[in-house]
Parts: sequence; C-alpha cells; structure tokens
Amino acid sequence: MAGSGVGVLDKAMGVLNALEAGPLTLAQLVATTSLARPTAHRIAVALEYHRFVARDIQGRFVLGPRLAELAAAADEDQLLAVANPILIALRDHTGESAQLYRRQGEHRICVAAAERAMGLRDSIPVGATLSMQAGSAAQVLLAWEEPDRMHRGLHGAQFTATVLSAVRRRGWAQSVGDREVGVSSISAPVRGPSGQVIAAVSISGPLERMGRQPGRQYAAAVVASANRLTEILQSSPSS
Repeated sequence: MAGSGVGVLDKAMGVLNALEAGPLTLAQLVATTSLARPTAHRIAVALEYHRFVARDIQGRFVLGPRLAELAAAADEDQLLAVANPILIALRDHTGESAQLYRRQGEHRICVAAAERAMGLRDSIPVGATLSMQAGSAAQVLLAWEEPDRMHRGLHGAQFTATVLSAVRRRGWAQSVGDREVGVSSISAPVRGPSGQVIAAVSISGPLERMGRQPGRQYAAAVVASANRLTEILQSSPSS
C-alpha cells in the first residue's frame, strides 16, 4: 500500500491494521508489520497511551476503546435525527423536560432537548456543557466505561463506585439535588450498533414535583425511550 508521505502516521496505521485481525504479541506485531522491534513497540505504546490500542489479559496488543468511541461519534447525526420525536413523546408522557446527553472529554453536552411548555421546569438548552461529576446522566455515561476510566471519573464526583454498580444492575440512574439544589432527574443509556453506551436520555424537573425517589415513577418511561433509540440505531441499514 502506498504511503501518505507522513511516515510515522503510516507506521501507526500499519499497527492498527495488523491488530484488526486480532490480538498480537510484540513479536507477532513486528513480523506482521515488518517494523523494527523498537519502532513497533514505541508506536504501539504511544497508541496505547491515546487508547487506540490496549492490552488483553495475556499482555497482547489489541484494538483500544478509543476506536469505538470515534465510531459512536460518527453515529451522532443519525442519533440526533431520530432523537427529537422520542424526547417529545417522553416529555409529553412524563410532563417533565427531556434531554439527550453525549460525553465530550470531562464534560457532558446536551445535544437535544424537549422543554416542558409551561410551569416550573428544569431548562437545559441544547449545547449546554455540564459536569461529569454530578447528575444522573453523568452516572449513566460513566457507569459502563472501562474500569480505569470509570475510576478516574469518580475523583471528586458526587456519586461512588457503589452507585455506578447499582446503575449498571438496574439499567438507569437517578439524582436528587446533585447537580442543582431542588432538581431531580432520571437517566438511562442509549447504545450504538456496537453495544457501547453512546448517550444518555434524561428527564429532569423540580424536586417538589418529581420527589426524592423519582425512579419509582419515571424510570420505566425513561428506559423505554432510551431502548427505543437503541433499537433504531442498531436496526439501521448503516449499522
């Protein structure tokens, strides 16, 4: 294959292409790519640092989680195209504002929303940047991360590893006054074609209306909406 003229990039792509076939030891990586052993090791470790490469339990090099994250981001246009009617239906069913969040680095972004038309509401505009350290959507976006990244995300968070374990077990998260005093929320995961969590569907509203255990009343509706989005994404011909 002809090179791009950027040697180090071509070598990195050679490593990734080799790993597409499955796990490789360093010796196997050298044999497959024809790179010098120090070069192959240096590039693989650099790719590991950026999470394009990881290690399996035997210490072999494998493709890393960053590739799945980029693939998920590529699905965002499709996600947004189908999200609005589902959020509107969720808002109308629950009577509370509905949102869709994506993780972006150490924050989460509201990428779609359906606001409650009148009365007291929790208003979060599209494009708003919120913390990953508080709120039910943050819990959902962190709960299914690989362990190292999840534990890093817990530093300074308003929730614990035990809370995230409960989120994974029941399939939804709730928060009461974590992100903002007087506000409750419920969130559930949206999964892309690969099964990875790529977004969180949420509803949020005043504590006085949603209560201190909002999951009892609203979890089923939020989970159903998130599952509907997942079904659409996973059944898409482009998937």
